[in-house]
Amino acid sequence: MPNRLLTRACTLGATIALLGAALTGTATAGSVTSTAPTAGHRTGTLADGATWIADVPAHWNGTLLLFSHGYGPTIAADAPTTASQQELLAEGYALAGSSYDPSGSWWALDSAERDQFATLDAFNRTVARPARTLSVGESMGGLVNARIARDGAGRVDGAVGICGLVAGGVDLDDYQLQAEYTIAALLLPGQQVKLTGFSSAADAATTAGRLTAAVTAAQATAQGRARIALAAAYLNLSDWAPGLNPPAADDPAAQEAQQYVWLAQGLLAFIENGRWSIEQSAGGNTSGTAGTDYARLLSGSEHAAEVRALYRQAGLDLHADTAALTRGAGIHADPQAVRHLEQTSTAGQGLAVPLLDVHTISDQLVPVQQEQAFAQRVRAAGDGALLRQAYVDRQSHCNFTTAEIVASVHALDHRVSTGHWDGQTSAAALQSAADRLGLDGAAFITYRPGRLVGAQPIN
Repeated sequence: MPNRLLTRACTLGATIALLGAALTGTATAGSVTSTAPTAGHRTGTLADGATWIADVPAHWNGTLLLFSHGYGPTIAADAPTTASQQELLAEGYALAGSSYDPSGSWWALDSAERDQFATLDAFNRTVARPARTLSVGESMGGLVNARIARDGAGRVDGAVGICGLVAGGVDLDDYQLQAEYTIAALLLPGQQVKLTGFSSAADAATTAGRLTAAVTAAQATAQGRARIALAAAYLNLSDWAPGLNPPAADDPAAQEAQQYVWLAQGLLAFIENGRWSIEQSAGGNTSGTAGTDYARLLSGSEHAAEVRALYRQAGLDLHADTAALTRGAGIHADPQAVRHLEQTSTAGQGLAVPLLDVHTISDQLVPVQQEQAFAQRVRAAGDGALLRQAYVDRQSHCNFTTAEIVASVHALDHRVSTGHWDGQTSAAALQSAADRLGLDGAAFITYRPGRLVGAQPIN
């Protein structure tokens, strides 16, 4: 209610200012006039203490890109990268974005959507009302962006998500915990490993260190590598690592070796820190293992054949390991924390405006399979015609060229202008559009992601 009253008060204030300007013949900041707003950088503070920034080019084309940043320090940003910021400004786009609430968790879903809409209001008041507003978000901000695309009718005209965590926080915590539990149970048998309920970032880092050390030691044996592959399957972990060629589909040893590269590079440290932040936000543990059938869970993974082959080669009984995991699964989620995460950190209940999602096909932090789960939910809501998804043939999270980002914005801009996608989001069309920019290249590819292991069923 206070935010609603604040919005009404601001709207009333702007109306009074406009009336005064009309009577005196002068223009005020935020009024819609034929005079272009002054170019430059703007900053401000929102009601919850979040900061917002905006950049306006000298020759503004009337379109505002509202950017939602990813997981990390709550610092305002208005573009994915410095290079994309410069190119988009040069093309005439204005940019804006908020920090989200700086007093809360880095998992800032409690405030992010609200703060992004408040940033739009602040831009309207202090710069001008855009002719068109497009929402853009990356990583965790891709989840914010998907929520804006669901809730933003009348406020935004379309959205572009890049490397977005679109399956949401509930699925993320669930499948990550399944993998962490598998590592602890099979590679550190008989040891007590704290997997949830972290009291601090240091507490989470201790668990990450133990799990990473266990994986490193296990990589030395065939039995250990088979069990690493099992955990990687539950994690939806890509088998194509940076600096390497993709492994052959019939080479399970090479597939596991590249999954190990991701894990050895500190992936678990990032995951455990994220779990601590999510628990901070939700007020408790948001995922559990109890009641999980680990054999059935594996059967839904695109890496199941790899796991079975490595278990055979190692002389291990896969059924015995999955049965032991099922018997020992005893972690229970806090229902209230789960409800909180469901309310703040999911987005797959439909779309109100067109959304183009772009993802690298080998993303170690937000698996590309999240796009499959999200699309299924959007279609179930009857909004499939509003969604398009595109893929880039590259490794690593949010690893896009400037040309890929700008071409994606152009494709959405076309959709909003014409009311039709017109094939502009096909791999060939996006590649051609990116190449024409003459920037830093692109690698769009026709691709269909596999199933997200551990995804919650559609309600």
